[in-house]
Amino acid sequence: MQALAFVDLETTGTSATQDSITEIGIVLVDDDGVREWNQLLHPEMRIPLFIEQMTGISNAMVAKAPTFAQVATDIEALLEGRLFIAHNARFDYSFLKNAFQRIGRDFKAQVLCTVKLSRALYPQYQRHNLDSLIERHQLTVNDRHRALADAQLLYQFWQRINREFSADLIADTVKSLLRHPSLPSQLDPHLLHQLPETPGVYLFYGDNDLPLYIGKSVNIRQRVLSHFAADHRHGKEMALSQQTKRIDWLETGGELGALLTEARLIKQMMPIHNQRLRRKNDLCAWQLQQQQQQLIPHLSWASDLDFGKQDNLYGLYSNQRDAQKSLRHLAEHHQLCLGILGLEKLGSGKPCFAYQLKRCRGACVGNESAQQHATRLLTAMQTLKLASWPYRGAIGIREQNDVHVIDHWCYLGTAHSAEQLQQLRAQGRPAFDRDTYLTLLKALQHSEVIELD
Repeated sequence: MQALAFVDLETTGTSATQDSITEIGIVLVDDDGVREWNQLLHPEMRIPLFIEQMTGISNAMVAKAPTFAQVATDIEALLEGRLFIAHNARFDYSFLKNAFQRIGRDFKAQVLCTVKLSRALYPQYQRHNLDSLIERHQLTVNDRHRALADAQLLYQFWQRINREFSADLIADTVKSLLRHPSLPSQLDPHLLHQLPETPGVYLFYGDNDLPLYIGKSVNIRQRVLSHFAADHRHGKEMALSQQTKRIDWLETGGELGALLTEARLIKQMMPIHNQRLRRKNDLCAWQLQQQQQQLIPHLSWASDLDFGKQDNLYGLYSNQRDAQKSLRHLAEHHQLCLGILGLEKLGSGKPCFAYQLKRCRGACVGNESAQQHATRLLTAMQTLKLASWPYRGAIGIREQNDVHVIDHWCYLGTAHSAEQLQQLRAQGRPAFDRDTYLTLLKALQHSEVIELD
């Protein structure tokens, strides 16, 4: 008989990377029989009131309890070589793994989730949470939401299935669950066989029709599974793992289609876990305008100009502060006058502050001609210049059987037929998008292009 450890933890919250363990209960089963181990732990942080009310474990109860570090060796010895069995095992295993990691030790175990085991053995039922198992199998409850009591419930469930099913069937089921890549317990296990190993975009959903997260990959299956393989190491991945209830995907012809589709969907659907690519404030960029003999940077906004067709644009920024910060950095690096650039107010006949620090060549007081300063500014700004659209009009970028339709750096969509191509062109251009521009700027260097105009 394989040595087993039925484990349950109580914690200060749901984040394995930020919260701590307050109690651990273990039921050990092997050839020598059954024994139990239970320990309250000082979490080294306060237990929130709602956690106290749910578990019955108060801050006063753990005030003199040992820390995890003080009992880590005992816990490791108890679990060594045993099959780690827990309900929604990803949660308990993640907390233990992170607790060991904080004290510089690595913890690994074979992990069996009783949610998945119940689903595999009782596919006729929809619910497999612990309360459902208690009711369905008439398990004896001693002290719900305390670690040892809940670990005892898992052992009771194990005893129940061993009465109802043959040892061979249980062994085969366990072996199958241990062999498969790990998915959160609330997701359909058949998903493992359905996820394609092709390029595309995947969408994680919670309880409604708004996605939690949108991602892209050249291998959808591999990337989706990697989220759940790393969830014990990152708070964001753990939160996403716990909230995800279903997964959808869109296959694309290649990586470019995945990149373009991801950027478009994120800005349309605004998933809460996508911060970097979510729609930002109206884009702005610098334009150089001639004023007498000087070139003066003027901040222009995408809502006022067609950034896709405009040629005289430098930099792409989400707000005025970032734009001014970039221009100031450029000025300091090239010893340009902050006063002439409009970043500092100049008194009549007085030099700018940078000139007094010998960081300006003196255009503000006539030590450098307006033409010389304008020439140096134009040269410095070239590093920020947006590329001009190099085609007469719309183009198609071929990727496998897909044709991505692009017009002045704007992604119109992907066509698979001449009819779809005409429909996309007829719908007009969307707003200029920074992420799409950067993706296309790189892609055009090595893509097969079809000029459509």
